[in-house]
Amino acid sequence: MIDAIIILTLILVGATVGYQSVELLPFDILAQVANIEGLRWVTLGFGSLIGVGVGLVVQTAYRRLERGVKKLPTDVLISRAVGLVLGLIIANLMLAPIFLLPIPSELSFLKPITALFGSLIFSYSGLSLADTHGRTLLRLINPNSLETALLAEGTLKPAPAKILDTSCIIDGRVQELIDTGFLEGQILVPQFVLQELQKIADSSNDQKRTRGRRGLDILNRLQENHPQRIVINPADYEDVATVDAKLVRLAQDINGSLVTTDYNLNKVASLQKVQVLNVNDLAQSLRPVYLPGDSLELKILKEGKEPEQGVGYLTDGTMVVVEEGGNYIGDELPVVVTSALQTSAGRMIFARPRQSAPA
Repeated sequence: MIDAIIILTLILVGATVGYQSVELLPFDILAQVANIEGLRWVTLGFGSLIGVGVGLVVQTAYRRLERGVKKLPTDVLISRAVGLVLGLIIANLMLAPIFLLPIPSELSFLKPITALFGSLIFSYSGLSLADTHGRTLLRLINPNSLETALLAEGTLKPAPAKILDTSCIIDGRVQELIDTGFLEGQILVPQFVLQELQKIADSSNDQKRTRGRRGLDILNRLQENHPQRIVINPADYEDVATVDAKLVRLAQDINGSLVTTDYNLNKVASLQKVQVLNVNDLAQSLRPVYLPGDSLELKILKEGKEPEQGVGYLTDGTMVVVEEGGNYIGDELPVVVTSALQTSAGRMIFARPRQSAPA
């Protein structure tokens, strides 16, 4: 919408300037023109074309500026805004006496030129000083805060906002990550994710309905336990069809991180340079590593494929095949790891009872 406003405004300005520019022509030229009104419409057309070109240039520059501003950290944006305002205030205070000086009418054009250049110079100086010393202002705001001091020095950067998608809310493990402090920063729940959860909770399918209600219950508990961190973000993108595409767009707009368990969303977001925190990847990386010779307690649940084999499972679902464990089905058995195998279906560990393992 803003693009159309910029281009239409400059077209109107170009057309107006073109229509009125006929008045600036010398009288002897105007005397040779048979149809002055027709000439006005010709210059109006040329002015409109020039307005289109200038509008496209301004629109492109505006979009680049917008993208640059969105990528700036909040503290840098605030410090630059303050530096710009202070620079303009100082420029006006210092230039005010100049306008009171008596200047000949022939040199009156110097006043607006001096005001323009003075404002530009002091604005740039304010921005430069803000980039150099802006962060140290945080010390003045709260000098006793270690985190504020680190932010002021640039040693510590504020954590990006975390955006929860529907899959990780229903999964439920994100609640433990937030409760234990492993997931830091502001937690955003987009309004369109809430709407999707509500649709799932109202589904006619029993399993979907249960999952949707579980997700809403988890959000309620999170909001009760962390009222300052959980924020319902009202942003929506009517021109985007799917919830996944909206999540990626929101993460790009606020420079945030996506928290998900959805494999496809993970890949799509990564391709678009959005940081993704996959709960499944975290769980996979936190699985305990057992090396040959390590001991563990294991409950034998069933027989294996080979004679006298028993099968048990670790808490993360990893299957453990125990040689000579077929006679201990239903019992807790101390076993010693003999080897491990990574298959396409997952990891598999082989072990044998501790009393029969070689020393």
